[in-house]
Amino acid sequence: MNMGISDVTLQGLFGPLSGSSYCVLASTQLTTPLKQLKSKRRKCSFYMKLQSYSGIDPNLLLINGAQVKSFQGKAERNRSQFLKCQCQRTDGIPGISSEDGNGAWLKGHSGAKRQFEATAQKVFDIEEIKQVRHDNEEIILNDDKSASTGAVKFAPPKRKGSSIEDEALHLLQESVVHYCGTPVGTIAAKVLTDVSALNYDQVFIRDFVPSGIAFLLKGEYDIVRNFILHTLQLQSWEKTIDCHSPGQGLMPASFKVRTVPLDGDDSATEEVLDPDFGEAAIGRVAPVDSGLWWIILLRAYGKCSGDLSVQERIDVQTGIKMILKLCLSDGFDMFPTLLVTDGSCMIDRRMGIHGHPLEIQALFYSALLCAREMLAPEDGSADLLRALNNRLIALSFHIREYYWVDMKKLNEIYRYKTEEYSYDAVNKFNIYPDQIPPWLVEWMPDIGGYLIGNLQPAHMDFRFFSLGNLWSIVSSLATTQQSHAILDLIEAKWSDLVADMPLKICYPALDGQEWRIITGSDPKNTPWSYHNGGSWPTLLWQLTIACIKMNRLELAARAVEVAERRLSIDKWPEYYDTKSGRFIGKQSRLYQTWSIAGFLVAKQLLAKPDAAKILWNEEDAEIISAFNFMTDSGSPRRKRGRKPLKKTYIV
Repeated sequence: MNMGISDVTLQGLFGPLSGSSYCVLASTQLTTPLKQLKSKRRKCSFYMKLQSYSGIDPNLLLINGAQVKSFQGKAERNRSQFLKCQCQRTDGIPGISSEDGNGAWLKGHSGAKRQFEATAQKVFDIEEIKQVRHDNEEIILNDDKSASTGAVKFAPPKRKGSSIEDEALHLLQESVVHYCGTPVGTIAAKVLTDVSALNYDQVFIRDFVPSGIAFLLKGEYDIVRNFILHTLQLQSWEKTIDCHSPGQGLMPASFKVRTVPLDGDDSATEEVLDPDFGEAAIGRVAPVDSGLWWIILLRAYGKCSGDLSVQERIDVQTGIKMILKLCLSDGFDMFPTLLVTDGSCMIDRRMGIHGHPLEIQALFYSALLCAREMLAPEDGSADLLRALNNRLIALSFHIREYYWVDMKKLNEIYRYKTEEYSYDAVNKFNIYPDQIPPWLVEWMPDIGGYLIGNLQPAHMDFRFFSLGNLWSIVSSLATTQQSHAILDLIEAKWSDLVADMPLKICYPALDGQEWRIITGSDPKNTPWSYHNGGSWPTLLWQLTIACIKMNRLELAARAVEVAERRLSIDKWPEYYDTKSGRFIGKQSRLYQTWSIAGFLVAKQLLAKPDAAKILWNEEDAEIISAFNFMTDSGSPRRKRGRKPLKKTYIV
């Protein structure tokens, strides 16, 4: 492992290091809650080391480079991602419940123990609801219970529907996971039943993004900063050739805080961060989008808090570069889009999106722009920036030109000639006109259009994928005209894409023989359920940002109003089933954190639209110029390069 700081250098700074591994100092905020513990309890080893070397910059990160003991199987693993911290004894510390063995509920205040030892279901039972407003179907929860939690206090909104927002804020605070006394993320869902938690009790990088944005908009920056720095230490830092090990630069899909007995002392415990790179995931698929979301959240943190010191740190700069190198590495693919497998993004089950799914391309484009904005100018970054700029231009042209479909484009595809060879070919991907599905012929409105879900040789996936289209607007991957057309389509097809609960993750659903072949007869992905055409409330926040960017606030407000009628009553489900979204998903988890956070962020941004600028990307002047150059008159071969710049763009 190489982070620019060798073991010899570390020993020179600190003297001989005790133990077989180094500790991780991920945040200067870690010291405050530890000071409050009684001296008879065991303190975190990294805090004691910090006390011993008080002259050292607390922002310096020490990377765990030795073997550490895994909680699962008690086997030795040579993985730098398994973070470890010797923590306080659990007896006598208020607010700790270690029954589930994950240590995720370390609160540090007197109210926490009561909340988690009492039945959590009772707090949010329907009998607890004080009043129902019949005029707008809003729920008002018991405010006294919210006030007794000891959570970070937010200024209560004074707008209509504030009671639902108060409930959402309360639930978001209750989902916070602590590591050695500091908040590091939010769990995927609050499990209130005896059903197996699977990985819903873990902190997912993609799931935390709306939670992090909600905290940023409320001025709560510490949890986002801690999350960024701790997940950075979970990043894979070593090159591997083992097909069962993560490649260098890969970010985990999720992590879990575990409380385990300390070696040699049964009366003391230690907390560890246990990452999952896909080894334990359903389908064993590595997450492609985690690193892209991490970069996007890092930029949002700096723009919202004004604290640019985090993105300027050497270790953070190194983490950004490793993600970029992993995404920009050479391969057998000839397209500028990012080649990925099925299940590597929000749609994390087999849904026929392998290849070049739109969602990944939109996130990839956004992450490239964010990274270019944050990368420190230095000699070592010159080649990376050059490759980044070339990819941005080629990627933008490729998506805008070949992924776009409206009535005009559909007519063009309908008349395609096939088996064309040469640079002058119009049908470059050999798409057969018979691939146009019958539903699309009737469904496509006269005004509006969208970016298709996927494009491969001899195949176009004509399904509408919400996240990919919305983030193409947010990132400016779609042109201004295309962005308005996408929102026009959503408005025109409101009954299909929004209906009784926003927002369809994709449209239409796979069914019949197509469902059996593509999904493998997945019983969770039955038509109009889960990822196969289910409705996901968390998509509200992406829709809101896209509408604000295009000055279409009324569209977002309309969708939020639809969701507001039911989300609280239905206990904040993960997703909804049926074509209109009228039923809570048959396997949907309740009190799903990103459903809660997505609603909160949408409400916050509608009240304060200017805040959305921390997330969107403005269209780049050089990209506009290059796009205009490649689409002007002239031979297709000429469009492949810009002679004045002596660059080549593979489109």
